Amino acid sequence: MANGTVAANLPPLPAYETRPMPDLLPFISDFWLSLVLPHIAYWAVSMFFHVIDVYDLFPQYRLHTPEEITKRNLASRYQVARDVIIEQIIQIVCGAALSLTEGQQMTGMEAYDVAVWATRIRLAQRALPAILGVVGLNAAAISKNIAASHPLLAGALAGGHYPFLITTVDGVAETHVPAFATWELLVAKAIYWVIIPGFQMWIAACALDAWQYFVHRAMHLNKWMYTHWHARHHRLYVPYAYGALYNHPVEGLVMDTLGAAVAYKVAMLSPRLGMAFFVVSMIKTVDDHCGYALPWDPLQHITSNNAAYHDIHHQSWGIKTNFSQPFFTIWDRWLGTMWKGDTKLRYERTRMSAGQKDDKKNAAVATANGKAEAK
Repeated sequence: MANGTVAANLPPLPAYETRPMPDLLPFISDFWLSLVLPHIAYWAVSMFFHVIDVYDLFPQYRLHTPEEITKRNLASRYQVARDVIIEQIIQIVCGAALSLTEGQQMTGMEAYDVAVWATRIRLAQRALPAILGVVGLNAAAISKNIAASHPLLAGALAGGHYPFLITTVDGVAETHVPAFATWELLVAKAIYWVIIPGFQMWIAACALDAWQYFVHRAMHLNKWMYTHWHARHHRLYVPYAYGALYNHPVEGLVMDTLGAAVAYKVAMLSPRLGMAFFVVSMIKTVDDHCGYALPWDPLQHITSNNAAYHDIHHQSWGIKTNFSQPFFTIWDRWLGTMWKGDTKLRYERTRMSAGQKDDKKNAAVATANGKAEAK
């Protein structure tokens, strides 16, 4: 498809021809990349925290002691890894179905779209003289006075009038048409490449947060759903990174997989943006379950919804609070479900309790060994 547009007194829009967008990586199609990349990110980040956990590299930043992991959790690491893989298989299948609802992503009209935004910026400048007139400024006089020293500013004040900016049509020197100012194109590119995608990602994050908050809270309020579905996730009183997706398959499908799909559609993300959103969401989920309050972890400082915040929800005394995940805490704030109060003493009690259990076990083993040696 090709197109080109010329409007009176405005720079012409460039012609374009669309074509299928090439794959991001030469050795794998975007279809398969979008399905596996979030899970590659999941295990890569999880193994990073797992190494920290196993070798106890940063004990000062632990939310729980190693003894708590072994004494308080009700699921083995094997069970957790097995159920996570099952959920990831379900997510891959659902992701493939979601991809089939999208047409082929096309490219080639980016310069045209940027020019459309530049045109909107040019048209918006026509309102400047009237706006300045409201506050008693004569835009025409100001523009005339600064035309020699600041021609671009003068043109903007004149309502987007830049008679000195011209270009040619299709390289024909005899045909001159208006041209965009450099600043107009820069702003248009920022809108097209940064602001709009950023806004879409923010909408997707808000949609996912809303979905997960209400589904998550419902699974706590409804005893049947909690017992049959959500209780599995709460077998981990001491969360760790690769247990982030340790869920009942139904819960994983409804809360995580379907929630991400709804966010993708609501925000009208492109397949490429969707891929980025799913990867970021997955990494954030892992980080929220990592069990560490790392001061140099950027994900734990962007918002107050972080590992320390979500860990409270996994404790028996905080299980009815802090439902928000994975990005913001706004729903907990608005609906009064945010934990309030000091947690230091409560964490100390659970650490001491786990330590006492470990001491009793060691004493029992030592006693049994002593009796065996006496015989």
